[in-house]
Amino acid sequence: MPDIAVIGGGITGLATAYELARRGHAVTVLEARRIGAMASGWTLGGVRQSGRHPAELPLARAAVERWAGLDAELGAETQYRRGGNVRLARTEAEVAVIRALVAEHRALGFDIEFLADNAAVRAVAPAIGPAVLAASLCPTDGHADPDRTTSAYRQAAERHGATVREGVSVRAIETAAGRVTGVATSEGRIGADRVVLAAGIHAPELLGPLGLDLPLRVMQVSVLQTVPVPPLLAQVFGVANADCAGRQQADGRLRVTNGVGPWPGDPARWSPDAVQPPAAAVGDVIARVAQVLPAFADIPVARVWGGLIDLTPDALPVLDAATGVDGLVVAAGFSGHGFGIGPITGEIVAALATGDETRFDLAPFALSRFAGTTGHAALTLHG
Repeated sequence: MPDIAVIGGGITGLATAYELARRGHAVTVLEARRIGAMASGWTLGGVRQSGRHPAELPLARAAVERWAGLDAELGAETQYRRGGNVRLARTEAEVAVIRALVAEHRALGFDIEFLADNAAVRAVAPAIGPAVLAASLCPTDGHADPDRTTSAYRQAAERHGATVREGVSVRAIETAAGRVTGVATSEGRIGADRVVLAAGIHAPELLGPLGLDLPLRVMQVSVLQTVPVPPLLAQVFGVANADCAGRQQADGRLRVTNGVGPWPGDPARWSPDAVQPPAAAVGDVIARVAQVLPAFADIPVARVWGGLIDLTPDALPVLDAATGVDGLVVAAGFSGHGFGIGPITGEIVAALATGDETRFDLAPFALSRFAGTTGHAALTLHG
């Protein structure tokens, strides 16, 4: 019997399993589909600090330090590149947004620069077009390959003794006398002393029967990937109102997304076909990206897919073991920006599962903060 069952095979679940297994815990990861099937697979793959909520910024800064040595630590290539992040302004109103972002981050002691005009932006990123009026630049931000990273974490966790089971869906978290006793799955019961819930959009359906409410709004994003092209852009780019973002992968392909929109489907019946973007959304992505990166308009598109975002009311995740159910840890609601902090999230969630101290203030990530909450904040940036 595992000491700890982890529900969800994205970067959060796999990084948590790795941290636990290398400390000698018997841990099993249960993934209903395949590893990286949900947000950790569709994501832009940004590893950023810029644009983070102040509560999340310490996690992001620590994660960037961890990413620098992650390939060596995990023994596999994640294709992590530290090329910087530019967040672009296309109107005077957006210039004010970027200026305020830079001022806020600088006040927190963060290294970020305001690029005050198009010439300054293009001196850093020559492929950016004339429609961009200003930008922020964080030189220590970067990106990594989502599939390679989740695979690297899986392999490292398994080397330390973790078990990863794909195609096994969890139907219920079992409890007795207010304490976790295991999980009911599509392949039978699995006993466990502790359970980590890292199931993204599926977290509410597993928490509900326990009397716990995680108010997620499920949103959709469209992703386009081009054929490989010569080096065009070193930085990850985003825009002030978050309606598009992109980067160039290590293999030369551009990977771009639009902003988020509502998804009318049932999260319990999610499938890749159910989130494929309509033609209008694809055209929207192309138009928005080409406005700031003109060369994009002439590059053939090789793949198109959709992804879902588990958006919380304040667009911050839940990282909490004080759920009222002993042995249960919730790590969900990353609101489209959980990939970059994954290495630190794994560290935090593993500590919550074992009762160890963590070096971060987790008060902003408590599940209880949503009691009586109505409405959701706008998502300021994903990836």
